[in-house]
Amino acid sequence: MDYKTKIDAQTWAFIEKTAQFYPPETAGFPIAEQRRIYDDMCKSFYAGRPDGLDVETTNMNGVPVRIYTACDSAHHESGVTIVYIHGGGFVVGGLDSHDDICAEISHHTKRRVLAIDYRLSPEHKHPAAFDDVVTAINSIAARYQTPLVLIGDSAGANLGAAASGALRGDDIAIIGQVLIYPALGGDMDQGSYLTHANAPMLSREDVEFYHKIRGATHETDPTFAPLKADNFSNLPPSVVISAECDPLCDDGRNYCDKLKSDGNKAHWICEAGLVHGYLRARNSVDRANESFERIIHAAQSLANQEWPYG
Repeated sequence: MDYKTKIDAQTWAFIEKTAQFYPPETAGFPIAEQRRIYDDMCKSFYAGRPDGLDVETTNMNGVPVRIYTACDSAHHESGVTIVYIHGGGFVVGGLDSHDDICAEISHHTKRRVLAIDYRLSPEHKHPAAFDDVVTAINSIAARYQTPLVLIGDSAGANLGAAASGALRGDDIAIIGQVLIYPALGGDMDQGSYLTHANAPMLSREDVEFYHKIRGATHETDPTFAPLKADNFSNLPPSVVISAECDPLCDDGRNYCDKLKSDGNKAHWICEAGLVHGYLRARNSVDRANESFERIIHAAQSLANQEWPYG
C-alpha cells in the first residue's frame, strides 16, 4: 500500500506528531508506562472544552462517569442522552483522554453527554469492561429516563455495539449508535487486515496484541467480538465510520452489512485517506474535521430520530 500518496500532508503531520511520543519498543514497555505515554500524547492534542458547559465527574453503581451538560440546552432535562465510550485498545484511556471530544459533542448537539470509564486490561480481562459499560448504561437510563444514543471509538465502539446487542429486548431505549473506526472482531486473515496490515497509527500486529491482552479465549463471544453474533435483528439505527487506512476498516463495513441483512437501518462511511485515531486530528486535518462534522450530524440525526441516509 502506497501511503505516501494515499495519505495527505496534513494527516502525515498528525501521524508524525503522534509518533514523537512512542519509541519503537513501546509495545514491550510495562503497561503503566504505556498508559503514561498515551496520556501524554492525548494532552498534546487536547483542545479544551467549549464555553457554556457544566461538567461533573461522579460514578454510577461504581462505574466512573463524566457528565457534560450544555447550559443553553433545551434538551438537558428531557429528550435524549448521548453516551460516549472511549477507545484505547481496552488497555489505555479514560475520562481525560477523550474529555475535549465529549465536550465538543455536547456543545454541538446541545445534548447531555455522559462519558463512561471502564476497567482496563490486562488487570481486568473480558468481560470486565463490557460489564462496566452495561452497568453504566443501565444506571444512566434509570437516572435520566430518556432514550440513549451510544457513541464509541475503536475499543469503545466494540463495547457500544456489544452493549446494544446484549440489551435488546430490555426496557432501555437505545435509539441509535455511532461507531467510529470500530474494532468488532473481524477475521484477521482477510480483507483490510491484510491490505492495511502495516498502516500508520495501527497495524495488524497491534490489533493482535490488544486482542490477546484482553483475553482471546472469548473470541467467539459476541460481547467480546460483536461480528460473531448469530443474530443482528432488532438493533438500533447505526452510523458506522471507518478510516480507510486502518486494518479495522472492513469491520465497520461488515457490521453494517449484517445489520442491514437483518432488517436494521445502517449506514457505512469510509473516510478516504484517514488513519485510526484521527479524532485527535479534527483541529489540524481538514479531512478529519469534515469527518467529525459527519459524526456530529449522525449523532444529532439519531437523537432527533431522523434517518437522512436514504
